[in-house]
Amino acid sequence: MADARPDWHRHYDKPGFDPERMLAPSLGALMAEACAEYGSQAAFSIVLPNGWSASLDFATVDRLSDDCAWYLRRELGLAPGDVVAIQAPNILSYPIAAYGVFKAGLTLTGLNPLFTPAEARYQLADSGARALFVIDLAGDRLAETLEGTAVEHIVRLSVGDLFPAWRRALISASLRRQGRLGRFTVPSLSLAQALRRGRRHNRGPAADHLARDRALDDVAMIQYTSGTTGRPKGAEISERNLLVNMTQGEHFTGDTMRRLRGEGATSLLILPLYHIYALIIGTMHATRYGTHVVLIPNPRPLSNLRPAFERFEITVLPGINTLFAELLRQDWFVANPPRSLRLCFSGAAPLAKETRERWQELTGCPIYEGYGLTEGTCVITSSPLHAEAKPGSVGVPIPGTEIRIVDEGGHDLPPGEPGEVIVRGPQVMRGYRGRAAETAETVRDGWLHTGDIGFLDEDGFLTIVDRKKDMLLVSGFNVYPAEIEAVLAAHPGVAEVAVVGAPDDRSGEVPWAYVVRTDPTLDADTLAQHAAAELTNYKRPRRYVFLDALPKSPVGKILRRELRDMARAEVKSDPAVPQANQ
Repeated sequence: MADARPDWHRHYDKPGFDPERMLAPSLGALMAEACAEYGSQAAFSIVLPNGWSASLDFATVDRLSDDCAWYLRRELGLAPGDVVAIQAPNILSYPIAAYGVFKAGLTLTGLNPLFTPAEARYQLADSGARALFVIDLAGDRLAETLEGTAVEHIVRLSVGDLFPAWRRALISASLRRQGRLGRFTVPSLSLAQALRRGRRHNRGPAADHLARDRALDDVAMIQYTSGTTGRPKGAEISERNLLVNMTQGEHFTGDTMRRLRGEGATSLLILPLYHIYALIIGTMHATRYGTHVVLIPNPRPLSNLRPAFERFEITVLPGINTLFAELLRQDWFVANPPRSLRLCFSGAAPLAKETRERWQELTGCPIYEGYGLTEGTCVITSSPLHAEAKPGSVGVPIPGTEIRIVDEGGHDLPPGEPGEVIVRGPQVMRGYRGRAAETAETVRDGWLHTGDIGFLDEDGFLTIVDRKKDMLLVSGFNVYPAEIEAVLAAHPGVAEVAVVGAPDDRSGEVPWAYVVRTDPTLDADTLAQHAAAELTNYKRPRRYVFLDALPKSPVGKILRRELRDMARAEVKSDPAVPQANQ
């Protein structure tokens, strides 16, 4: 069958990919080598909504992340295999902490800073995290979050970290006046205190002294994802997975990225760093190529981005369909579009044809699409960064990656015929943490079964046409019906509930809940309040529809397709409906 598959290799910058010849011996070494190469050039900047900004050069990132690594290993006594969590928005201290974890040879897991205590507690407990870097805005709910977890050490992060001292004080004072600065009720250290303690133990480059304790096939990241049943699962991503995925990128588009760096590449990172796409592509790949990354801690409202576009000549913009579409609705952006853009990337959700065309017309820069998933470390396919790219497709498999399109029986389908996308390559995860059965179901005979439906054309370009799973994509983020249903079913007035996705112009889709009541007086507002206590905003149903019974098959299985069809029909008749009951 292999000989019948399309040949996509001609699209690579370099031939002859060998997964054993990686860019560096470890993640820590890769980061240290890049920082040494670019030295005094700007590595990361942060821009606040009021226009205040601060920057770090590569040499400083290297030095501070070394201090962080020594703190974790020598001051706290953590050992390879121990998990360190980061719960923070896109701030300057995030890459310092993340690179420090990698240099220390430890395991990283990232949490959404907007998680409720219950959501954060689940991930901390499931991952077994022993240390937590947490934004000070979450201080007042931290004690509740930590109940029943293994977390022993807390480091406070702040939006003002690594700003000049006087400006840091003003930022904290402003947040305190707004009532947003949480009060810590558990013992903790500030980032500055932790780095000073690490500096006392520093005996040289951390990557040379500490990361050697971890083997390439050991777990470097636990990134949480889920299918359609159960709670979120931790995908175990090894050091090898991460290094190989970056090496694959080097072989695919490395020459283009180096040319762009020679022109002074500056990337605007709006996507959150706890998302694997932002961390791997947005920072680590960027550091490898010496790209200056501008961080946005809070992109809502989108007018918060305006100071960054005005202060910096943005040349690279990774995003998702929702981001590009909403920028096109901003009067300030349309009136003065950035003409400095050279590369725009879209992933995590399908890019609408209208968005792609309007964006290129306005900015003069095309959007290149790619495809990936957490279980595949990050990138599976990418569009060639030249004229052979095919708009509407998500590109070709990156070097070392095989893709098959199969039917329900696992038989290969010919080019142009849609089926399930399955993937094999050195970037496929080790498995789900503590979930052998789910791992065996997802990775079979070395092939990762993605649950996505797509087809390959004669040239090897992949197009995604649907999702096999019941999972929702809300603004590019995975939302899992079972998690929402479990929360709603806990309400005493709910007999049965099913959650499906309804189409939405802004978010792609939003959750709708179909509910059978035990209490006829139960209303949408009551359920919305119940959900708000347990679920982050984007997971909360945007509409509650009450039914006498849910549609079911003869064996009692809920017919979600019927519910989705009902939701789509209602949206089609009244496009304002998805915003109801917020």
